[in-house]
Amino acid sequence: MTDITKGVRLLAGMPPDVHHVLTPEALAFVAALHRQFNGQRVSLLEDRPRRRAELAAVEPGVSFDFPAHTAAVRAAAWRVAPAPADLNDRRVEITGPVDRKMMINALNSGARVFMADLEDSCSPTWANVVEGQRNLMDAVRRTLSLDQQGKAYRLGESLATLLVRPRGWHLVERHVEIDGAPASASLFDFGLYFHHNARELLARGSGPYFYLPKLESHREARLWNEVFVVAQEMLGVPRGSIRATVLIETLPAAFEMEEILYELREHAAGLNAGRWDYLFSFIKTFRERPDKVLPDRAQLTMTVPFMRAYSERLVQVCHKRGAHAIGGMAAFIPSRRDAEVNARALAKVREDKERESAAGFDGTWVAHPDLVPVAQAVFDGVLGSHPHQKDRLRDDVATTAPQLIDADVPGGAITDAGIRTNVEVAILYIEAWLRGFGAVAIHNLMEDAATAEISRTQLWQWIRHEAPIDAGGRMSRDFYLRIRKEVLEQLLAQPNAGTELSAAAALLDTLVEGEFEDFLTVPGGKLLD
Repeated sequence: MTDITKGVRLLAGMPPDVHHVLTPEALAFVAALHRQFNGQRVSLLEDRPRRRAELAAVEPGVSFDFPAHTAAVRAAAWRVAPAPADLNDRRVEITGPVDRKMMINALNSGARVFMADLEDSCSPTWANVVEGQRNLMDAVRRTLSLDQQGKAYRLGESLATLLVRPRGWHLVERHVEIDGAPASASLFDFGLYFHHNARELLARGSGPYFYLPKLESHREARLWNEVFVVAQEMLGVPRGSIRATVLIETLPAAFEMEEILYELREHAAGLNAGRWDYLFSFIKTFRERPDKVLPDRAQLTMTVPFMRAYSERLVQVCHKRGAHAIGGMAAFIPSRRDAEVNARALAKVREDKERESAAGFDGTWVAHPDLVPVAQAVFDGVLGSHPHQKDRLRDDVATTAPQLIDADVPGGAITDAGIRTNVEVAILYIEAWLRGFGAVAIHNLMEDAATAEISRTQLWQWIRHEAPIDAGGRMSRDFYLRIRKEVLEQLLAQPNAGTELSAAAALLDTLVEGEFEDFLTVPGGKLLD
């Protein structure tokens, strides 16, 4: 336990080579933000269940619309601030954790943007969090390098524009206390990065750009905007230097897209269709509703009606307000060892990106450098030399509020294979996460915390409602435990089985059988380090 500066205490040791990250000045900056805004953060979190309950209580056939108290914002004429030069063409964005090797490969990948992730693809061990900040500092200064296993990894001349995703409002940094309370993880991640890099980025012709996760209301966006204003004033950088893209990845936020952009309008860069967390949020919101039980995860594509309505409204809202609409992540990843798997993955990704570009999205996400050329070719075919397609206003879209909560999935079913997949993916992902790995390739799909959340919440909901299984019978606790036992035994019998498989299975049991947890990363975080 170390006192670094007044009121700031580290509850863990200092990882090697990061003293220039955890400086007294940087931590004092974080502490100032925390002291001013943490009370509002806590208050907004306490209000989340109320809004979710309002949505969950909407009965079939009952009149239901977008929030009346913000109708004036939706009706008014306003636009977000113009995009900076290096954030105007976002046709392909690559994402990944703040691991040194992965960052170098992503920045060199040919993508226009790299989102360095301190959130769902980063297991928040103390070493990962702080070393990630060190890697970000080196990336900004173009000194990021690595010599590993006889290979030298260096940054090239043409690099992707860097965006950083801090952790969501609901998380705390448990290794840092400020005035006796855990630090807000959002403010810790944002504050360290902004303090160390904002001036350097502006001097290099770029700026401090962010992705904002897990927002559930425009009031949470307003809090981020207030943080941005104060942080810029404290550091003496021009107001509006920050640009933020908001992930619309919760069901409540889908009803406030315009309001969220409005609150951030002087700092807003766009919205992203965060499909996996969005599905998780849909299940979480309607977990007690038997009429909202969804089928196997593999059947929940972007073509099902409620997902298509959500994505089309996002494009319409963004282009109406002059913001970028960024598509979501196709989970398929290529294989350099299996030509058949590789061809199948590339075809799936191409199909997904063709759908997004045709819908009007200005760019899209990929998770692997080998997918950049595929996505780029698709968007090049639509955009040509234009940086985006914001002039496509999608006036043909007329999404209604009921469409966003319509759980009908034509031909959808819960299958034995789907149950087994959920159990296996959840155990394998949690096991890797407990060992410090936040992005994991499982069966040629890229899994992160969001996809694991879908798996465990579906299992919880299916048991809760004794959902019918396609092959016969109904889901139950006993059925789950039998499948989990079989899957765990198979995983433990494999060569090089993960060391945390039993712990992962125990945590999954708690999540599936116990009271519903809002985020698996909260109880999971207590098992890290």
